[in-house]
Amino acid sequence: MSVDRRLVAGVDSSTQSCKVVIVDPSTGGILRSGSAPHPAGTEVDPEAWWSALQQAVSEAGGFADVAAVSISGQQHGLIALDRHGQVIRDALLWNDLRSDGAARALIAEIGADEFVDRAGVVPVASFTGAKLRWLRDHEPDNASRVAAVALPHDWLTWRLLGHGPSSSSALRGPDLEALVTDASDASGTAYFSAVTGRYDLDLFRAAFGAPAREATGSTTTGSTTDGSPATDELGPTTAPIVLPRVLAPHESAGHTPEGILVGPGAGDNAAAALGLGAAPGDVIISIGTSGTVFSPTRLEINDSSGMVAGFASADGGRLPLVATLNAARVLDSAAALLRASHTDVAALALASSPGANGLTLVPYFEGERTPNLPSATARLEGMTLANSTPENVARAFVEGMLCGLADGLDAVLRQGVKVQRLFLIGGAARNPAVREVARDIFTVPIDVPEQAEYVAIGAARQAAWTLTGTSPRWQVELVATLHPRPSQVRQQYHSYTNTNVIDATRPAHENSDNDHRRSSGAQAPVEG
Repeated sequence: MSVDRRLVAGVDSSTQSCKVVIVDPSTGGILRSGSAPHPAGTEVDPEAWWSALQQAVSEAGGFADVAAVSISGQQHGLIALDRHGQVIRDALLWNDLRSDGAARALIAEIGADEFVDRAGVVPVASFTGAKLRWLRDHEPDNASRVAAVALPHDWLTWRLLGHGPSSSSALRGPDLEALVTDASDASGTAYFSAVTGRYDLDLFRAAFGAPAREATGSTTTGSTTDGSPATDELGPTTAPIVLPRVLAPHESAGHTPEGILVGPGAGDNAAAALGLGAAPGDVIISIGTSGTVFSPTRLEINDSSGMVAGFASADGGRLPLVATLNAARVLDSAAALLRASHTDVAALALASSPGANGLTLVPYFEGERTPNLPSATARLEGMTLANSTPENVARAFVEGMLCGLADGLDAVLRQGVKVQRLFLIGGAARNPAVREVARDIFTVPIDVPEQAEYVAIGAARQAAWTLTGTSPRWQVELVATLHPRPSQVRQQYHSYTNTNVIDATRPAHENSDNDHRRSSGAQAPVEG
């Protein structure tokens, strides 16, 4: 008896785990879900991701009734494949910073302004281009075998389509021409232009020292990527490196061997924007291990400081994004310092008042990327005998973390992006003190959606879009709408960070005397 395939599935293959949601495309309601953990570390065998995907699908009840699926994934990671489709070495993830020197070298050779003009970003250690340079310089034997370069979501889509190394049981074999990606993920490589929607192959050559070309999408079973006969030798590859074919926002990548339609996929932040149904005027602040501030827009983004990455969105527009290194783990540090649970830290913070009675945390525990201060450390400022209480310390930690994200918001808005409301998401958004203190930090209304897997939901929405040709409108349930209240918290914070205050609600030209890039000391970022 055949099963009616009418549902859609979305996959979030993140750093920590793989999550799958099965969704009713007519309502957006999640019917089933599953998850599986990923190995820890900054370099991982991609086969572990493939195993986790299969486990998560099984936990979600399988795909027997699924008509379409799309995969979103962690950005920037480097997967290098040989001519037989075999992974050459463990994938280097976004948080592997060994390529810091390589990023610096690329900036020195090309120039920050040139990179921004051509790729919308200034290279940092996280980006794929920097990792390719590191591979070229530090593992030349591995580099000489590279026949194709893929990102995590590209490779998983390829496997889902039935492809894989010749040594595997993949039904459709190691067809590198079948590799696909989308603009949102490709724009995090530092060799793709969100403006033109095309790879900058000269930037790829500058990074890796070898020519490249986009995959054709044709079948070349039994051949190497240049059409010559495949061999069993693992010697150097001389043909141009294959880069995944860039699909349009709802263009089909093909079908699985079981007949399920596969969407183009997306980078994780772009998928989250889709999952939230964010539109121009919405800015998303995500507080996880790192913090991100991003907004869908149709504007061209050009920030030579490198603070704002000019990524592409998953709907054909732009997704300017700022990342901060110090986010939810600031609250972990508060809990450790105060020897209290996160619940107790929240209660302590709420027992204090805005400004923590003059106590300020500069939250650069891991250096910082926005502003660019890679060697900075955290510090408590303004301490007196009167204000050195657990309540004020807890409040200062929450305020410092949110002020750092507000600086990221300022940087995005300086690019001309307008804001009407904020979405506050991520694990820390559940913290009642974070929600309450946010009212003192931000100057526009803040919507807090219910806790959900918005990256996976966004991938499912893309799958539905690919299936029907129309992007569905799904309801996003809110648990709170927070209204701002005037305070001096950010002014107090900036008195210790030497960063001029910029009113995020005023047009950029009205803030022209407060050059955010100059006052923050930001140069090209050097941390991932």
